[in-house]
Amino acid sequence: MTDPSTIELPSPPSFRLDGRTALVAGASSGIGLGCAVALADAGARVVLAARNLPRLEALTTAFRERGWLADALALDVADVAATARAVSERGPFDVLVNSAGLARHGPAAETETADFDAVVDLNLRGAYFLTQAVARGLIAAGKPGSLITLSSQMGHVGGVDRAVYCASKFAVEGFTKAMAIEWGGHGIRVNTLCPTFVRTPLTQPTFDDPNRVRWIEDKIKLGRVGEVSDVMGGVVYLASDAAALVTGTALMVDGGWTAD
Repeated sequence: MTDPSTIELPSPPSFRLDGRTALVAGASSGIGLGCAVALADAGARVVLAARNLPRLEALTTAFRERGWLADALALDVADVAATARAVSERGPFDVLVNSAGLARHGPAAETETADFDAVVDLNLRGAYFLTQAVARGLIAAGKPGSLITLSSQMGHVGGVDRAVYCASKFAVEGFTKAMAIEWGGHGIRVNTLCPTFVRTPLTQPTFDDPNRVRWIEDKIKLGRVGEVSDVMGGVVYLASDAAALVTGTALMVDGGWTAD
């Protein structure tokens, strides 16, 4: 009979983030706020970043009242130069979660250049250079880190009226893989988190359209749309040591949409 005292059991990795600082861009509402709450609850000091400073300051107070570590940072990710300065001054950040994003949906044959530029400027250009800025700070400090961009299932499939949005998110998936290759030697992991349709103020116009709701419910194999809470576990996983060997990939939180 085997003596139980001689059995060596593996030690599970920790999902805790104590002692780490996380920058969450787009933290004022919706998925970004949910991610900030999840990281703070896991022990991280969270810097909530967005354009609406009064809103961020109110959220920071609410976080601190819960016993969480939080600060506010006015940040427009589309302003690349200002973002780089802010990250340099406030960093280095152990974790980045970029949830800042924009959607302007419509038929591809009717896309206006102004709408294309606005979506790409924030979803792609802003995301790229924010990720670069945080990585530069980590490399200079000789620290590892986890850089996460909120992408979408629409970075892996197509959708009606979503050509521009899909283009921006497919591009995010591409730079994520390339950056993961370049920065792996520094211990910097780069991944995307890809939700399905999640109920937020940004997506409400879609849910107001019965035809779109039928399309969504038909595609999601689990039979329901996403809630902000569905994304929170994934972001803690990617930020933590539990995902220590995960880089250059996309974590799908899509209810099986992309399983087809």
